[in-house]
Amino acid sequence: MVPSLFIAHGSPMVAIEDSEYARYLEELGRTMSRPKAIVLFSAHWESGVQMVSEISAYSMIYDFGGFPDELYRVVYPAKGDLALSRRVQQLLSDAGIEHRAELKRGLDHGSWTILRRMYPDADIPLIAMSVNPDLKPEEQYAIGKALASLRAEDVLVIGSGVTVHNFGLFGVRDRDAVKALALGFENWLEARMKEWDVDSLYRYEELAPYGKVAVPPQGKEHFVPIFYAMGAADDSRSVTTLHQSLMMDAFTNSVYRFG
Repeated sequence: MVPSLFIAHGSPMVAIEDSEYARYLEELGRTMSRPKAIVLFSAHWESGVQMVSEISAYSMIYDFGGFPDELYRVVYPAKGDLALSRRVQQLLSDAGIEHRAELKRGLDHGSWTILRRMYPDADIPLIAMSVNPDLKPEEQYAIGKALASLRAEDVLVIGSGVTVHNFGLFGVRDRDAVKALALGFENWLEARMKEWDVDSLYRYEELAPYGKVAVPPQGKEHFVPIFYAMGAADDSRSVTTLHQSLMMDAFTNSVYRFG
């Protein structure tokens, strides 16, 4: 049985630059058991209804601006799996979760940046999934839980986001204070996850140190993929921290394994 993962997608530059985090993602792809397929919830695909890609081959979405031309030339030729997409949809139906098939949308950088590092040959079938930051955390968790049985079929469920994601922190001059804020929130999050204290995690805005700064109201879409990934491991409820680092003292590059 494969685990589920939360993977920070960081800056889009992780796809092309040589960095500690990029090298770690390459190592992760080499050392993990190879999955038969991937189901990936991306922070950069928001929808009011759960969307499930039902597509044979993905186009590219360059959903960012101001980066080097090289980044806009990256092609990650991922393929879908129509049978698996329909199985995902059936599992959601069985759990009473409203959903729709998406037949055209390409891959956003929440998906292809990390996958290009982990699986550069793009030879593992992929089902892209949306997230809904307006749902309650327990509802996001329930969507992941509906897909938990896929792990026994060697399908890797990934939540791709960033746990501390607030662009306003880049403008703060006291970098030590920013770093303390990011690490304070991340340490609280890690501790609650290791206890599988979902009741506290669902109330992160009020209970976590700096919760509403680390996860601002307009930035929830980057945090919530962690609930989808956790839900997919509800049957095992174990957490391992695989990687933690900071980008510019403010954004967290964290990788957690569930199950």
